[in-house]
Amino acid sequence: MVYVILIGGLIAGVPIAFAIFAALLSFMALNDAPYTLRIVATEMYRSMNSFPLLAIPLFVLAGELMNESGITGRIIAFANVLVGRMRAGLAMVNIWASVIFAGLSGSAVADTSAIGRVFIPEMEKHGYKRDFAAALTAASSVIGPIIPPSIPVIIYALIVSGVSVPALFLAGIVPGILLAIFLSAYVMLTVKVEETDTSDMIAIPPRQALLEGILPLLMPVFVVGSILLGIVTPTEAASFAVAYALILGLFVYRKISFGALPRLFSGAMKDSAVILIIIAAVGAANWLLTYNRVPNMLTDWVLSNVDSKTTFLIAVILLFLFVGLFLEGIAAMLVLVPILHPIAVSMGVDPVHFGILVIFNLMIGLITPPLGLCLFVAEGIAQVGMVRMTRAILPFFFVEVLVLIILTFVPETVIWLPRVLGY
Repeated sequence: MVYVILIGGLIAGVPIAFAIFAALLSFMALNDAPYTLRIVATEMYRSMNSFPLLAIPLFVLAGELMNESGITGRIIAFANVLVGRMRAGLAMVNIWASVIFAGLSGSAVADTSAIGRVFIPEMEKHGYKRDFAAALTAASSVIGPIIPPSIPVIIYALIVSGVSVPALFLAGIVPGILLAIFLSAYVMLTVKVEETDTSDMIAIPPRQALLEGILPLLMPVFVVGSILLGIVTPTEAASFAVAYALILGLFVYRKISFGALPRLFSGAMKDSAVILIIIAAVGAANWLLTYNRVPNMLTDWVLSNVDSKTTFLIAVILLFLFVGLFLEGIAAMLVLVPILHPIAVSMGVDPVHFGILVIFNLMIGLITPPLGLCLFVAEGIAQVGMVRMTRAILPFFFVEVLVLIILTFVPETVIWLPRVLGY
């Protein structure tokens, strides 16, 4: 009955947090659990009563301010200087602009929206198919939550005690760049389009583009560097990111007016509320699972039936790829990580390695139908229909799965950099 309510609610389009609430309340009512509403409310509050969670709305706000500051155009111009003259140059600029943008927003959806509005029509104008441009934009935006700073990394560190945010931040750098390299290789090897002249798109001289790109690029350097040096916590670094974005937007680039701030702040509040209400709902659901010893039973079953780390990792990849088809990444992480992380550690998997695998895996779900958010955003901009979008995204999906397999079975690609720097 509980699963019927949960799955039925998701199919009907009920927001995932409220579908979880309904399933949770129905289970407790059917089992005559005492003080049902009080327990649910208490566990919701307990899951939200965390100072590090404040980093989430702050990073969301920093992303909003950066987008409004005209940063996107400067990032595109900077990336164009770096890779724009290569084969399929405009497609390459799309990918590497996402790499740079990843260090500012930490959100794949924000990346798709900001870069897609520029690149999808421009790539079509310069000879690319519109569905290909939209698919490439969605696929490259997956890099956003992998390269630091990253909202999913902060949430993962909150779920799993003993895994540090700086270690996870460092561990995401190589996988993010590796994904960009593989996407670039695929584009260079397969795209046969003859680009028309792109000089009308980027009208900034190369030297000016490089200079104007320095200030946006310094933001992730300061944010991540201050965390790694132990000067600030992730939450304090997020507040620094907001201050930095405000200074750029209000006084340096002068693209943000004081009158626009209420709109930007309220937009960030709404986006943050979506994430935080899911955290509250899943926190209450996790209490119920723990109360009924579900994690213990699942751990015992896995340890008695799965005889190797390799088998376990393959099962985890398949599970998260399947779950990513239907569940939003953060919700899936909150539900499954508390159960699977102890099993991974008991199997000898490095906790940092496992964390990046989970995040990378679930971010692929952002481009897979039927509920891939980045896929929806890109299609909303391109207006090509989900059938064409799905067909166009498939090659990029397989490229990303290939990178995931490399990260899974060559753990040094993930844990090398944190270990070199002492984490």
